[in-house]
Amino acid sequence: MTVQLAGKALNRVASTSADAIRSGVGAGLKQIMPSAPAVDAVPEGRIVELPGRGRTFVVDVPGPSPTAPTIVLLHALGCTSYLSWVATFSELSQHYRVVTFDQRWHGRGIRSSRFRFVDCADDVVAVMDALGIEQAVVAGYSMGGAVAQLTWQRHRRRVSGLVLCSTARNFRGKKGERLFFPLMTAAMHPLASFALSHVDRLAQTLPELPSVEVANPTAWSKVEFRSTSAWSLPEALGELGRFDSAAWIGGVDVPTAVVVTGKDHIIPSRRQRKLADSIPGAQVFTARGGHAAIVLGATGWVPVFLEAVQNVTDRVTPGTRAAI
Repeated sequence: MTVQLAGKALNRVASTSADAIRSGVGAGLKQIMPSAPAVDAVPEGRIVELPGRGRTFVVDVPGPSPTAPTIVLLHALGCTSYLSWVATFSELSQHYRVVTFDQRWHGRGIRSSRFRFVDCADDVVAVMDALGIEQAVVAGYSMGGAVAQLTWQRHRRRVSGLVLCSTARNFRGKKGERLFFPLMTAAMHPLASFALSHVDRLAQTLPELPSVEVANPTAWSKVEFRSTSAWSLPEALGELGRFDSAAWIGGVDVPTAVVVTGKDHIIPSRRQRKLADSIPGAQVFTARGGHAAIVLGATGWVPVFLEAVQNVTDRVTPGTRAAI
């Protein structure tokens, strides 16, 4: 009986936490979405089966030629591939083959018993395998930047370059963070199956494919945002707290660019610059705006990101450039 009561109490606490996170993110959404980037079109995607792993939604936009470099884009926490990268597809595809997908526990991504960055990194290569891609430049925003680092660490032969945006070597630098993340992990560990059931429940209500009708960017963005369950957020936040690349990030041996958001209060700019300082030869590109600049300040952020991508692809050794 004691165990059952404890479980019920944890359920109530976790449910309240998830609701609070959803409310907080939703409040931010109200400010962001009126300024959601207006785009002429969104490229269509498809559901791809990754053998032994599950199914996920993948966008694969051809480049200008069969030999164009490939860039794989990894989205931020609580977002989807479309929501994070919608403003970049048109410009990027003029020069590169562009691939992105919904990471597990997000949108139409893989559902698994737990959310782990190592699995997310392995998913990157599984998507590349499914699409016949041998090497790619891997770009990640915030949480996606942590996954991008791990993708290089676990699959070095497959990564020809890195573009790390608004991210860091670890996310537990402040006293409050050092307290928050362990508490989040402790609270969510016994509730992983409960959280996954909520993630599954929402996923089962989604249409097979997301809408590509963007005549009303604000309405489209809200629908895309709501395709990720609030219950994925505590689980993913716990994993962010466990992430720490400081011991090995200095070994990165591929061209790397770090895109710093100059007024970031979520992941402080100084922490982003420490990441760049830790990587031999990393080039720093600074964009104005805060942590939501990829959406809120897309008109200023996207050109900086494009410059960073070009810097990396220009430095990739001939013969190892990402190709089909």
